[in-house]
Amino acid sequence: MPIRVAHVGTGNVGRLALSGLIGSPNYELTGVCVSTPDKVGRDAGDLAGLGVATGIAAVGDLDALLATEPECVVYCAMGDTRLPGAMDDCRRLLTAGVNVVGSAPGILQYPWQVLPTKYLSAVEDAAEQGKSSLFITGVDPGFANDLLPLALAGTCQTVEQVRCMEIADYATYDGATVMFDVMGFGKPLDEIPMLLQPGILGLAWGPAIRQLAAGLGVTIDAITETYERVPAPSAFDIAAGHIPAGGLAALRFEVRGMVADEAVIVIEHITRLHEDLCPHWPRPARGGGCYRIEIVGEPSYSVDIIPASRHGDHNHAAIVAAAGRIVNSIPAVVAAPPGIRTTLDLPLVTRPGLFSTPS
Repeated sequence: MPIRVAHVGTGNVGRLALSGLIGSPNYELTGVCVSTPDKVGRDAGDLAGLGVATGIAAVGDLDALLATEPECVVYCAMGDTRLPGAMDDCRRLLTAGVNVVGSAPGILQYPWQVLPTKYLSAVEDAAEQGKSSLFITGVDPGFANDLLPLALAGTCQTVEQVRCMEIADYATYDGATVMFDVMGFGKPLDEIPMLLQPGILGLAWGPAIRQLAAGLGVTIDAITETYERVPAPSAFDIAAGHIPAGGLAALRFEVRGMVADEAVIVIEHITRLHEDLCPHWPRPARGGGCYRIEIVGEPSYSVDIIPASRHGDHNHAAIVAAAGRIVNSIPAVVAAPPGIRTTLDLPLVTRPGLFSTPS
């Protein structure tokens, strides 16, 4: 019997997750909710970019979505710039007895010791009231810094440090809100964007560090953050818009989980908008981007994950991976006990029927 699933959000991740729901025999799509007025009334197949008619027209509010009686909602609405709203939406869905799997709000990937108790308790209480479960995931934060490093560490006799890296050229990523408003690309270097405000990097990637620490049995004393920014030597255009000369064009940051004076868990991002920028910074293993996991221990590892797609470049492939992880997790989350679920307590996520003939 297919699981009845509704969907929220049709941005970069949401569109691909919606496509996965429509194309899978494991799910029955009950409804789609959007925030953009001109998307209301459009067919789900159109919003997913599939060019097929599903007979399901998008609605503009959660009440209408809940009226379709889903067992689970895939929640891919924007969470970076509207954290309170995303938290409210998830609490509302959980209270109504609907399981939630999605990409936002990212802080709920592993909120303990990161999210203040009163906000965490509100989510946990909603899940208990509705007897429902929630699982938030993605690539980074997501499986590139929880599932994969934990699997590698599980083969080690000793571990001294785990470092998870994203090394990518974002020139082809068209998410203007994230690129300009959140990360500050194209802005003068004397303007500090949302992501680099004190404590925000730790808020965004602290859950990933705390989850790795919990899986490794490590007590983190503090989370610290550093960053380095480089301006554009001349103006150029990217998929998301224009980068003026002197505007931010390359960003490197680290979020470190500290034990005493030692950085034992590190998440590092190296983001360029042109491959020629900052040649002294680490470079991807191949093409425009990779995820790199480095473990210092016995044995030590350096593993590169290189996303690729028949339908786009490394940035597109990474978003496909995030959507796949979300959609394939639905059965495990529906079957899980009520509460906030994480990679540490879900079974290994697989999906029978994934094999297909290349088109």
